Amino acid sequence: MAALTSSASAVSSAQLSEGIRLGGGAHGRNSIASWKLAMHIPSTPAFCFSSSHAINGLRLREYVGLRVAMADGLEASARPTLLEREKSACAFRVHQELTPQGNEKTKTKTVRTNASMGVDVAPPTSFSMAATSAVADGSARKEAMAYSTSVRRTEEVVKMPSSTTRDTGEGGSQLSTVSITVVGASGDLAKKKIFPALFALYYEGHLPEHFTIFGFARSKMTNEELRTTISSTLTCRIDQRENCADKIDKFLQRCFYHSGQYNSEDSFRQLDIKLKDQEAGRVASRLFYLSIPPNLFVDVARSASRGASATQGWTRVIVEKPFGRDADSSAELTNGLAQYLSEEQIYRIDHYLGKELVENLSVLRFSNLVFEPLWSRQYIRNVQVIFSEDFGTEGRGGYFDNYGIIRDIMQNHLLQMVALFGMEAPVTLDAEDIRNEKVKVLRSMRKLKLEDVVIGQYKSHVKGGVKYPGYGDDPTVPKNSITPTFAAAALFIDNARWDGVPILMKAGKALHTRRAEIRIQFRHVPGNLYKKLFATDLDLATNELVIRVQPDEAIYLKINNKVPGLGLRLDKSNLNLLYSERYNKEIPDSYERLILDAIDGDKRLFIRNDELEAAWGIFTPVLKALEEKRVSPELYPYGSRGPIGAYYLAAKYNVRWGDMGDN
Repeated sequence: MAALTSSASAVSSAQLSEGIRLGGGAHGRNSIASWKLAMHIPSTPAFCFSSSHAINGLRLREYVGLRVAMADGLEASARPTLLEREKSACAFRVHQELTPQGNEKTKTKTVRTNASMGVDVAPPTSFSMAATSAVADGSARKEAMAYSTSVRRTEEVVKMPSSTTRDTGEGGSQLSTVSITVVGASGDLAKKKIFPALFALYYEGHLPEHFTIFGFARSKMTNEELRTTISSTLTCRIDQRENCADKIDKFLQRCFYHSGQYNSEDSFRQLDIKLKDQEAGRVASRLFYLSIPPNLFVDVARSASRGASATQGWTRVIVEKPFGRDADSSAELTNGLAQYLSEEQIYRIDHYLGKELVENLSVLRFSNLVFEPLWSRQYIRNVQVIFSEDFGTEGRGGYFDNYGIIRDIMQNHLLQMVALFGMEAPVTLDAEDIRNEKVKVLRSMRKLKLEDVVIGQYKSHVKGGVKYPGYGDDPTVPKNSITPTFAAAALFIDNARWDGVPILMKAGKALHTRRAEIRIQFRHVPGNLYKKLFATDLDLATNELVIRVQPDEAIYLKINNKVPGLGLRLDKSNLNLLYSERYNKEIPDSYERLILDAIDGDKRLFIRNDELEAAWGIFTPVLKALEEKRVSPELYPYGSRGPIGAYYLAAKYNVRWGDMGDN
């Protein structure tokens, strides 16, 4: 019997890592598979590989794949023995990659490996790569291939190098680092959100030991001027103030500045030289945060990819919204970025997905049996997603007028919350599984029509002796602008779970209060014994689950309750989980969570290209209709509850806005 030998040993680790160097994940695996076929590697019992991105030791994402190609003539009875031997070989291969020789600084990290492999990650005491040869029929080969493709990821605990080291493969270790470049560093978003988020991550020990931060913009500025500019925005956590000043000083010493043009490859090559000076020969990964207008995205992607990409570690790019103005411009932007970056490298950020209550939405639903059976058209009468700000554009009218409230808030922030609310349970918590379910929801939603939307614009108003300016009074807003500052819409998900349930969405500026929340109104109790106590308004007896995203994060359930006493009088009460009372800690800003996820390579809270396409497909028809017909927005006073038309829209679907009873 001739022995079958594995050709995996013939593939060097350098060749394997080349296919996964930028972005990693499925893209890299497909590249390796294609490379293997192109090289005409002989039929092998197994081909096991892994992509280790332990550059920074932050939530290691370890993908292990098992490729089983049965040789012609392999007997079916010999297949289980062969597969078990290959599992063992694969496990040993993973152990070799993750355990550096001569480095005792190891710590436990979670990685993803094959669920059905059943492997022990400790190195086997002995194993043989030789397999029993036999003759096989076609069905055995099909079964073997089905086995390999059915292997899925799960979590196993293994030992990995410390966050500041990387195995060199030669019995030693090499220091690693992360370089973060904030492109558009002179803008408000960078100063108010990005740099403070980076400092918070550093202060709480979430950044690796070795890191560098560069600001990049067209403005002329020195390192010290940048540090002075951002220092005033840095704050420490409330419960850890004792070393605040020292921490700020140490953080600022890691911050540098480079002035250049966004469309200049030479500018980014000069940045690359400065980055390498700070990286000092370490294995460097690079993260670029594009805090710039979308018309500059492609220029920066081209210049950065050609002039300042990482040569050994990963290169990732965070892209800020808006991702276009409609379906066509969004597709053009996506295609432009795809010329220079793989989809694995692009992290489209929507900071609302990083908010604590939005991320908790799936936990609330899928980990509590009391909610999951009720989460459908059988028990839910309507869903409301509400966003309001108690201030106007205040000098940002020039930017806002190019987009309006629908593009700025509804098409991204609110629609993402609807997708998370309405999706089916994902197979796992893996990023792709979650995003697959979100895409299914978005593709099931009806395209919006003009009759399903109400728009408004705030006007000046005197309240308490104070005159508040209207939208048109903003000097940065064009004269006679009809850009909406308020919009309400009725959406529907045409699938078995949500058929016929109206999902009402409204967003506006210069309203009576600041809030962002999801309100789930349940159906009336059939044959309610106590309906006489609610007179003719059964809506008063409706149970309602409210998830308040901001401010004062909370989850509360409205129930009917008997008022204590001898009589029978009912009252509406709240079962309330107020985060500030339940949890004695400050809730991290959403930018902190999302930047950390980008460093870790976790894309669960970032938007995929097909997800973006589906979202624009819902709103583009109504946006075009509004602009082509030049529909004038209904005026509403600054500080009011918005235009009257929003209430008529809700009444059309027999819905009362849930926030009407709130102060």
